[in-house]
Amino acid sequence: MPRLHTPRMVCRAPVAADTGRLLEYRMRNRDHLEPWEPWHDASYYSREAVARSIAHAMAAARLEQGYPFCIFSPDETEIWGSFTFANIVRGVFQACHLGYGLAADKQGQGLMHEALEAGLEWAFAGLGLHRIMANYMPANVRSGALLQRLGFEREGYARDYLKIAGRWQDHVLTARIAPSAGISVGV
Repeated sequence: MPRLHTPRMVCRAPVAADTGRLLEYRMRNRDHLEPWEPWHDASYYSREAVARSIAHAMAAARLEQGYPFCIFSPDETEIWGSFTFANIVRGVFQACHLGYGLAADKQGQGLMHEALEAGLEWAFAGLGLHRIMANYMPANVRSGALLQRLGFEREGYARDYLKIAGRWQDHVLTARIAPSAGISVGV
């Protein structure tokens, strides 16, 4: 797993030593993130659940099925958010899904844009992905604007796509294709 450095943050996979920081992030942002995430029972907000999620994320990375990143403050003492390249499919598809979230007190500062620019560059160049898909609920206007600024294009609309906050929610489907896509090399 790489360590991505940007002018204002470090993005890297969480490790066991980050359990306390990740639990604190979840607790601090529970109300803020709840409307945009799958429903979580109370155990999700426990040290044991956080440790399990870190272990599962690292196993997914070892199997090249997904790559989780936490967005850390420059000194890596605080988690500001996260993003994950998940559901990686190789073969003729070379694609994945992107999910992300940012702390309530870090909104509107361009931090997620900065983190995802670094992450997308790594995913296209480092993983050799061709397509990265990111979907958002229509009510999440900020997420839609972020994806558009990052070069994602709308590809469709899916009714009852994911069960978020305890009920099935429609989603706008977007994707970004690798920068070199569409460039043909003469033979």
